[in-house]
Amino acid sequence: MIIGSAYRRGLRDSASIALGYVPVAISFGLTAVHAGLSPWLAVLVSLIVYAGASQFILISLLVAGAAYPSILGIVLLMNLRHVFYGPTLMGFFSGPRTVSSLLMAPGLTDEVFAASAAGVARQPAQEQESWYCGLQLGSYLSWVLGTALGAFFASDLLGQSPVLEKTLGFVLPALFFALLLEIRRSAPLPVLMAAALGAVLAMTLLPSYLAIIVGMLAGGLMALRRA
Repeated sequence: MIIGSAYRRGLRDSASIALGYVPVAISFGLTAVHAGLSPWLAVLVSLIVYAGASQFILISLLVAGAAYPSILGIVLLMNLRHVFYGPTLMGFFSGPRTVSSLLMAPGLTDEVFAASAAGVARQPAQEQESWYCGLQLGSYLSWVLGTALGAFFASDLLGQSPVLEKTLGFVLPALFFALLLEIRRSAPLPVLMAAALGAVLAMTLLPSYLAIIVGMLAGGLMALRRA
């Protein structure tokens, strides 16, 4: 009963994450169908990849005709930060380990990590893992559900609103602008400037999906130089 109660409490606490996930997931579903994916394939991407902004990049790279190795490399690079999230997350738990790390890792996102950093310590030691599993499951389901809503109702929405169809092209830039504003609070300005300059210069010589990697490397090198 304790485990069940903690699990349900984690599901309940995931509601705040879901409020942010569902609108963006709906946008992803709409964008994916607008780009030519079937609704079922759009949902499958969210079921398997579950990587937020990286899914928008995935769609744009597919539309641009990027090579599959390049797509895989870019998506992996964008999510490399999760390699550091995992060990840090494990340090939040003070109770006994009863759940395999392989079951706890797939649902680890930026928002789940942030919620866990503050929430795990407030749970009784023996309930921490169950609470976390409920938190990540609720977040995951909200993302998949939002994708399904956007994907399966895309045709009706686009047919009824030509304005919506024309504004879909701004979904990805708007999303990344919002992410940039969030990153700006924690990332040094020289690092952001180095990443932006590297990407802009690379775009004069390389395809956009390769310029993204150059921008990442430029920002990473600047961060190492400042360390």
